[in-house]
Amino acid sequence: MELKHLRAFAALAEELHFGRAAARLHIVQPALSAQIRALEEDVGAQLFERDRHRVELTEEGALFLPEALATLRQAGRAREVLQQAAAGEVGVLRLAFVSSTLSHLLPVLVRTLEERYPRIELDLKDMPSLPQARALLDNALDFGLVRLPLNVPGVHTRMLFEESLVVALPQDHPLCAQRRIKPQDLAGCPMLVLARKFAPGLYDQMLAGFHRRKITLTIAREMGEFTTQLALVAAGLGLGILPSGAASALPIGVVTRPLTLAMSGAGIGVAWTVLENPRKRAMMQVLDELYPAPSHLESSFPPC
Repeated sequence: MELKHLRAFAALAEELHFGRAAARLHIVQPALSAQIRALEEDVGAQLFERDRHRVELTEEGALFLPEALATLRQAGRAREVLQQAAAGEVGVLRLAFVSSTLSHLLPVLVRTLEERYPRIELDLKDMPSLPQARALLDNALDFGLVRLPLNVPGVHTRMLFEESLVVALPQDHPLCAQRRIKPQDLAGCPMLVLARKFAPGLYDQMLAGFHRRKITLTIAREMGEFTTQLALVAAGLGLGILPSGAASALPIGVVTRPLTLAMSGAGIGVAWTVLENPRKRAMMQVLDELYPAPSHLESSFPPC
């Protein structure tokens, strides 16, 4: 049973006129008659009563019509799903993210993907940058929203936006009187920082920046989360150094001041290994639109 025969049957059942049905299908009337005869031979039943003056469905034809229409709808649905899959509009995307993207980047990205590709299902995981890189290499993830710099062989990255560093202080700390804090202002202060295993590039750049100025940073504690770091600042256990984006929601009694320490290539980026299917390429296109790279930073993605 061919789909073109079912389409011919459905058109004739609606028009009940060979000429109009043939015109609707953009075929000549003899071709329509041949398709109806072929279908009747295939199903072993007469579907229409016809003579020179009228065309009517037989009892068998009336019973067959809803089944034929359902088959045509399902065939159309199958074609639509296949076309959407080929365009990257259907399937699952496994996306991990660092927690500091929760305030802005992740909601914007998820909302845009949901609006543009409602049939893409997102499998989301909150995960530090280095475990994300390992999961990408193990093919357990498709993309990661990571903290840069992140240098892992086999993992490609692109900066989405840069971040400067800020110092989190209790609101009654003497340094709050300053609009900006210099690295030397922190000499001897107990500092709370994100542990190196969670963001090695950020950690190393920060310490190198202090080292260049011949300042030894007194690290009181290394934390696993910026939220914990800020909570301990609020408790008066030290001052915190963190990226500006990670300080979007401050506890009561905590304020931030910019730290005048340049960080090259520090920020939030996207990480991946290969862009081998349309779904991944669609995701990258959305990120490129939301966070276009400056012309001098544009990267050429590796071949799929």
